[in-house]
Amino acid sequence: METQTTDARSIHLTFSTAEEIHTGLESAVNELIEAAVEEGNCGIRVTRHEPGAYTVALDDSVPFGETYEDIAA
Repeated sequence: METQTTDARSIHLTFSTAEEIHTGLESAVNELIEAAVEEGNCGIRVTRHEPGAYTVALDDSVPFGETYEDIAA
C-alpha cells in the first residue's frame, strides 16, 4: 500500500492487492474522523478512482458523522 497525504483533509491511497484495501481504507477513515470531529461541520467521502486507487477526504457536502462512498467515472 502506498499512502500520499496532500493535506490534513485528504489521503490518497494506492493498493497493490485486494487484501490491503479494507484495512487501508479503514485506517484512513479513522484518521480523518479525528479531523472531522475537530472541524465539526463535515463528513468523509471515500472515492474509488480506478482499481486500487482511492481518496479518503473530508467533504463539506457530506453531513457530519457520515461517510459516503463514490466511484469516479
